[in-house]
Amino acid sequence: MSKNKIRSTDMNLQHEALSRAQTSERLGEAQEIRRMQTIAAAARLSREAERKVYMARLSIARALM
Repeated sequence: MSKNKIRSTDMNLQHEALSRAQTSERLGEAQEIRRMQTIAAAARLSREAERKVYMARLSIARALM
């Protein structure tokens, strides 16, 4: 095999490895964003549930007065 062909193959392999690394990094970032969105949604639902419990207790207290 000629030296130029070996060098060309090596460059192609390096580009493929870089592409795989970048794709993997983007996938990791997307997964982290999804995790953060899930946590934020859970926090919102929790706050809403706490507010509804508070409102229900307030209604009961008013009804008993």
